[in-house]
Amino acid sequence: MPAEGDENYLTTAEVARRLQVKPATIYAYVSRGLLTSTRARGRRGSLFAADEVERLAARSIEHSGVVERIESQLTLLADDELYYRGHSARTLATTSTVAEVATLLWTNQPPVGADADGVFGVEKQGVELARVGMGVVPDGARLTDRVRVAVAVLGAADPLRFDLSPGAVTAAAGRLIGTVVAALPGTTAYGVPTLGARLWPKLSEEEPRPELLDAALILLADHGLAVSTVAARVAASARANLYAVISAGLGALDGQYHGAAPTLAYEFLDRAKADPVKALSDQLRSGKPIPGFGHRIYQHHDPRADVLLELLGDHPIVDTVRAIADRTPAFPNSDLAIAAIMHAYRFRPDAGDALFAIARMIGWTAHALEEYAAPALRFRAMGIYTGQPT
Repeated sequence: MPAEGDENYLTTAEVARRLQVKPATIYAYVSRGLLTSTRARGRRGSLFAADEVERLAARSIEHSGVVERIESQLTLLADDELYYRGHSARTLATTSTVAEVATLLWTNQPPVGADADGVFGVEKQGVELARVGMGVVPDGARLTDRVRVAVAVLGAADPLRFDLSPGAVTAAAGRLIGTVVAALPGTTAYGVPTLGARLWPKLSEEEPRPELLDAALILLADHGLAVSTVAARVAASARANLYAVISAGLGALDGQYHGAAPTLAYEFLDRAKADPVKALSDQLRSGKPIPGFGHRIYQHHDPRADVLLELLGDHPIVDTVRAIADRTPAFPNSDLAIAAIMHAYRFRPDAGDALFAIARMIGWTAHALEEYAAPALRFRAMGIYTGQPT
């Protein structure tokens, strides 16, 4: 038993000063097994081995609030461009199908040859089950609310959901996405060539332009470590099944600072159609950011918005977007581009959030596959107790 004053041991107060925490936090570390307390010979109080304290101090500095470095081979954001496994997302959006890009993200296979029926297979029994689940939500519920319920119901009905092998996960993901799209309210189109063609009649009664939705689904499929993707990866780290991983992502996506962005851009653009300058002026006066403009990562332009607005061509809604963009230093982002598509083709007002959610399921699956191959339970933040001392 060491004595107080032994240079190889530190008192509670000394440890607190070294780690820059409150004394109460030291005992929280002990309860979590991060430190070992030893009684001082002849005195009340605890001592702590100096070398153990130094290791904990070094660990705290190294992490400095970061839970874990997440290495990924999926998505690169560089120089205002977006890449999936080294392929330009801008190019993929206009030359590949959603099935091909999903296959690229999930398996690293070249983006050629995959078909929608082969990747996003639909089981009619699953569609009926998902519709029953969606039917329990109130009539005024959003499409994303229905999607969340459908994912939970389909997961509960899959007895093999705990098979986390890559082949089983990709098959379940494709089947889940295809089934959810088919189960959404609206006309169900079977036998159409792309996922965008299947989704279109769920969102709009206008003449279909499925290439717009295919491009949007590709461009929104992944965007690196967005908050919803981190949530999905944390769930996958605990070896949650794919349906639970998707549910974790959908939960984070439901936050007002994440998945709601397309709806906010849609509402702003709705005001701007009649008078872009007035809508911009009112927004500036409110002191709030302009919905659908600017981005935390992109500095000069959002490549996703570039592609989608270009696909809209000379539609009058593009003139509205330009009238706003010409009067602000910020640039249109993907949320505004999705909102422009919604207005151009009379999509239902909650379509943007649902489109975002369905597209991001592709990316969450890819991240889950990476996480399943990594050590389990590797995300554990170091909590610092700041409550009442014991």
